[in-house]
This record gives sequence, structure tokens and C-alpha cells, in this order.
Amino acid sequence: MQPLSERIVADLERRNMAKGSPMLVRIFKEESELEVWKIDNTGRFALLRTYPICRWSGDLGPKFQQGDRQAPEGFYAITPDLMNPNSSAYLAINTGFPNAYDKANGRTGQFLMIHGDCSSAGCYAMTDEQIAEIYALAREAFFAGQKSFQVQAYPFRMTPLNMARHRNSPNMAFWRMLKEGYDHFELTRQEPKIDVCDRHYVFDAQSSDKFRPAEQCPAYSVPQEIASAVQNKERQDESQFVQLVIRGVPTVATTTGGQGGMNATYLAALKANGGPGSDIRTASGTIPGYVHPPAELSPGGSADGVKVSTTETPASPHEQPY
Repeated sequence: MQPLSERIVADLERRNMAKGSPMLVRIFKEESELEVWKIDNTGRFALLRTYPICRWSGDLGPKFQQGDRQAPEGFYAITPDLMNPNSSAYLAINTGFPNAYDKANGRTGQFLMIHGDCSSAGCYAMTDEQIAEIYALAREAFFAGQKSFQVQAYPFRMTPLNMARHRNSPNMAFWRMLKEGYDHFELTRQEPKIDVCDRHYVFDAQSSDKFRPAEQCPAYSVPQEIASAVQNKERQDESQFVQLVIRGVPTVATTTGGQGGMNATYLAALKANGGPGSDIRTASGTIPGYVHPPAELSPGGSADGVKVSTTETPASPHEQPY
């Protein structure tokens, strides 16, 4: 196992973060970005790193069933037993899918990971160099006493503009629910407490009764300071959303045909090198030669100028229908 690099240790010190301070991860599919947050000396989470995601599969939207190749969206608690240092994808962090929400809604699947190897079948695939750093940060947090860290996986940054662009999606009700948790974190910079009842998420809820995922929610309250701030943000965001719709902000396709995504950094590197076929070293890590970039559904099968085979080629050995 690699120790934290001198560069990341210096970055932590510069940002007033202890190397073992609690961490939190946010994932944004459309932007193909993974953020690592750490608690700094203010006692609040602050952004440490934004990593470009090398590959994710499926479409924007939640995972429904095993084999649909969808990368999950939602809120997941990562415990030490979900860390795999012996993964065939170099290193892997199991998201723990299905969580209580997923199970209550009949969703199936397993082994949905954040891992290396830049190859995805329902996972969030990083370069090996990136996952080594993320894994080491998680390890240090666990060694320092963090019992679990939260992964928040979103379809996109939950801004009024993005909500307006995606307003025709059949997933909009689900995404509005996720946005509430997104807003809790944006406003408090604290890990939101996650519960599930009546088959939906609730955030920072306090109750003397137990939350049961598939049963009616008990009487609960949210601390007034948080509730008021979230309500104000929701009103402001909804007002902006309505104005954007009135102005006719264009919508985007509700599906990519399951092509998934790859950060523009890697697409540009592939284009500059004439497409996949040999390992490509970038500032964010190495793109393996067998990578499958997402193909635009256009004649000739090209993705932003990257040549892509229009027939299925063998996946890397660890890929399974998840």
C-alpha cells in the first residue's frame, strides 16, 4: 500500500487539514468528476481535490437492476470492510450498493465500485494513480478513527441550470430528492445524517422513533437552522429554475444510449493520441490502451473525434454485468 505522497501531505498542511481528518466523497456523472472533501481546522468540510473520472457506464439516473450497467446514484456509507486492496482493478472501494433506499425500492445489483483500471461496468473507474491517492486518504481517515465516510453520487451538479436542462428526464422526482441532501451539505459543510422511510431519503432528521425504510415515516424534525436555510435555498433555486424554463433553456437528451461518460481531460488526451490502443500518460494518471471511450451515436462512431469501434470488444477481466 502506498503512503500519502509528499505533494498531498503538503496540500493537506496548506489547507489546515490533518491527514487523518474525516473525509467525504461527492461524484458527479455528467461532469465526470469525483471530489474528496476533508474536515479542516474550522471543523467543517472543505474541498481537497477534484479528480476527473476516467470512465463510468450507463446513463444519468439511478441503478435499477443487476446487469443494467448503471453506476449508482444516492448516498452510501463506506466502512473499512468495503475497501479492497486486492482488486483486479488495482484498488477498489465498494459503494455498498444496494443501500437501505435501494433495497426498499426493489433495486438489485452488487459490487458497484470506485476503482482503478479506467474500465467500468456499473462502476466509477479512475486511473490507477488517482485511486491510489483516494484509497490512501480513506485509509488514513479510518486509521484516525472515522467509522465510515459518505459517498454522495449525483447525476450532475444540482444547480438550477442543470435541473432546467434535464427537466424532461423521467428521473426528475428522484433527483429532486437527491438535491435536498446536496443542499444540506452545501449549506452546512457537514456530512448530512441519512435515514430512509416510506421508501425515500430524509436528511438530518431527528426522531424518538426508528426509521424503517419501507414503512411510514415517524414524526421527526430537522434542526431549525438547517431547515430554514434549506427551505430558503430551495425557494431561490426553484425561482431560478422557473425563470430558466420560461426563457426556454434547451433540454438535453434523456438518454445517451447507455454510453456513460469520460472526463473531457481524457477524451482530449485520446483525441491527441489518435484514440485508444496504447497507454497514454496524463497529469491525472495513465489511460490504459484497452480503454473504451463513450461513443457518440453518430455515423462513423466517433466520440468528440475519438475513433471508437462500433462492435463490442472484450472487456478487461474484472468487468462483470453489475
